[in-house]
Amino acid sequence: MVEVKELSDKNYVPFIESTDAVVFIDFYSDTCPPCQTLLTYLPNLAQHYKDEDVVIAKVNAADNPKLSNKFMVRSVPLTVVIGKDKVVKQAEVGLLGLEGYIKMIDKALGKGGFFKKLFG
Repeated sequence: MVEVKELSDKNYVPFIESTDAVVFIDFYSDTCPPCQTLLTYLPNLAQHYKDEDVVIAKVNAADNPKLSNKFMVRSVPLTVVIGKDKVVKQAEVGLLGLEGYIKMIDKALGKGGFFKKLFG
């Protein structure tokens, strides 16, 4: 089983400073039905990217106010993709389909896109 990493106010900074991976973060709430649906997608995403330099992570927004404030979480679910350069590449509010999250991650990995289709 591939791990979905639980990030928190305490472990975020040491983790992000030590990783060279693309990081997909799901900010969620226990009382949010779309969040609960998205949480079921995370193991599938982790499995999909198990052989790539990608970390799938989740953050309980209510339990981690410092991290939620850092990412300006105002509504959940909020998904954020951080590139290998440690810069936020994309953020989306609301529930997307699994394919939408794959596209977000693939974009940060440099997969797909117009030129990739033309030139392989």
